[in-house]
Amino acid sequence: MTSLPLVFDAPRRGMPPRHLADLTAAERKAAVEELGLPGYRARQLSTHYFGRLVDDPAQMTDLPAGVRDTLSAALLPSLMQSIREISCDNGETRKTLWRAQDGTLVESVLMRYPDRVTMCVSSQAGCGMACPFCATGQNGLTRNLSTAEIVEQVVAGARTLSIEDRRVSNVVFMGMGEPLANYNRVLAAVRRLTDPQPDGLGISQRSITISTVGLVPAIHRLTAEGLKTRLAVSLHAPDDQLRDSLVPVNNRWKVADVLDAAWGYAEQTGRRVSIEYALIRDINDQPWRADMLGELLAGQLVHVNLIPLNPTPGSEWDASPKPVEREFVRRLRSHGISTTVRDTRGREIAGACGQLAGAEG
Repeated sequence: MTSLPLVFDAPRRGMPPRHLADLTAAERKAAVEELGLPGYRARQLSTHYFGRLVDDPAQMTDLPAGVRDTLSAALLPSLMQSIREISCDNGETRKTLWRAQDGTLVESVLMRYPDRVTMCVSSQAGCGMACPFCATGQNGLTRNLSTAEIVEQVVAGARTLSIEDRRVSNVVFMGMGEPLANYNRVLAAVRRLTDPQPDGLGISQRSITISTVGLVPAIHRLTAEGLKTRLAVSLHAPDDQLRDSLVPVNNRWKVADVLDAAWGYAEQTGRRVSIEYALIRDINDQPWRADMLGELLAGQLVHVNLIPLNPTPGSEWDASPKPVEREFVRRLRSHGISTTVRDTRGREIAGACGQLAGAEG
């Protein structure tokens, strides 16, 4: 099988400056010592950023004023600016458009539920996977995000929630980009999100979901990491003939290859794999495809998450009618497959699955 680089080479405008969240605890200590300061200042700075969600040196009153400014300039540069926030669901769902230092635009979505708060984060600006039903994929790839740019999306959400005495409980890498095409930075971001405070945000690994269209070598590599994160595979078709066109990377790795890698992940981690399947009217919603998918998944540690196709500008495709959707669900369940239909949170603000485009207009 032809190999594909685990980290795709994205067009680069220039990666952002080094940030505390880019570094491990040991690297932070070394960076602080390079400034001529005692290493313990790194832990103090980490406590402010990850524990207190503070990056304003004026609020770091346990540090001498000169030290605050030195540390902030070196390790807490401004990475992204919120340029637009839009909400729906009575304010429970909020999409933020960010502008990075180089002008790159990315989006993240915060979703409040009665029992949890989920952050949907972007790992790339744009996406190079070119899935034709996805607004992000149609815009192409601008560049990978840095580890800190990914983490900052969650930290910003956590700051908002701290006023309400709530916290980010779940993070899904389902925003802009293919996470496993930015493997090293995404993995580092997962470490920062899940490391105990003050080294990280202290979110449970089990509350992190990494989505992929099926980069098989990267799935194998992730399997070997020893994490307990959930893997979500964007399958969208059970047969290669259709998936070759809906998910172009299928021309490199076929359905069987992707599912074999997913089952290896499930076996290693004990975590149920989520199969993401956007239901598209008259394209992939036929009853026989439901049966074919059920037969492929039967007996595996798996859950199917059916996604009513969300509208995107210029798309000629629609979501499947509700009776068709219900029949698809019935057939999957008849094969013993745990199946749910995803809540279409954020559809009105173009913040739902496949709608993030990072556009100012």
